[in-house]
Amino acid sequence: MLNNKIPPVIVVLFFAGIMALIAHYSVIDFTVFVAYLAASLVIIGCASCVAGVVSFKLAKTTVNPNKPEQASKLVTSGIYRISRNPMYLGFAFILAGWGVWLSSVWAMLGVIGFIGYLTLFQIMPEERALTKLFGDEFTIYKARVRRWL
Repeated sequence: MLNNKIPPVIVVLFFAGIMALIAHYSVIDFTVFVAYLAASLVIIGCASCVAGVVSFKLAKTTVNPNKPEQASKLVTSGIYRISRNPMYLGFAFILAGWGVWLSSVWAMLGVIGFIGYLTLFQIMPEERALTKLFGDEFTIYKARVRRWL
């Protein structure tokens, strides 16, 4: 014989009511979390960009992404031990922060589009130029350090 004396529909309604009370009195406001997450991503992105520029300046080589053949030195120290493209990585973090701030999963597709576009039309041509310029030194570096992260 069953020990249930209360019909299951009543139990469902009881727990639905409990859940509604809990939700009403324990509302979690995610706007602060979203703001901190977005700001953190933007700060990380800016720091990555600045670290990349500083590394280039310390090495006394060009920062101009449109003229990779003018590079006088292959920079592999500092943030370039973590990413071959810290400035572009920084831009991706900044866009991710913007996407979080917009609170839209669909907006995050922009980050994927940015990464795809930059890889195909900026990074790959840069890598061809750097391979011509630095040869095996760049090939070894490329094998050791990831393109993005």
